Amino acid sequence: MKNFIIICLFSFIVACGYQFEGGGYINKDVTRVAVKVLGNKSAETGADVIFTNALIREILQKTDTKVVDEATATAVIEGTIKAITFSSLSRATVESVTERRVSAVMDFKMVSKDGEVIWSAMDLRSNESYNASQDRAADESNKGTALEKIAVRSAERVVSRMLSNF
Repeated sequence: MKNFIIICLFSFIVACGYQFEGGGYINKDVTRVAVKVLGNKSAETGADVIFTNALIREILQKTDTKVVDEATATAVIEGTIKAITFSSLSRATVESVTERRVSAVMDFKMVSKDGEVIWSAMDLRSNESYNASQDRAADESNKGTALEKIAVRSAERVVSRMLSNF
């Protein structure tokens, strides 16, 4: 009886079209992709590497697409960090900021070997708040953590959009 219930449950799940999220290629014709280091028009040194690495990790973790060098790729993902800005969210006094927001604006595109744009997302925006600190090292660490969160969130959105051909 127990096996019968398990078989019925399995059949129901399969029949209703349920499937696990993830997997598949980022585009039907793209099985191998190269990811160029993002251009960085912001003043935030190293942001290009943080955002590029997050995108590569997301592709490797959530898709069947292989990340390879440009010579063997069927397409190339390029992008630009157009701006990274900081603003004050809350203050303890006029001179003392307690919380800041970091915001990033980015462009992404996937280009075939022929130079045809297969997919693009322009002006993708993401932001994160973080606790400001009077201690410069702690403040830089908090800012770095916020940038990393933005990079991961942006990579998730980009890969999700590619998978659904948005």
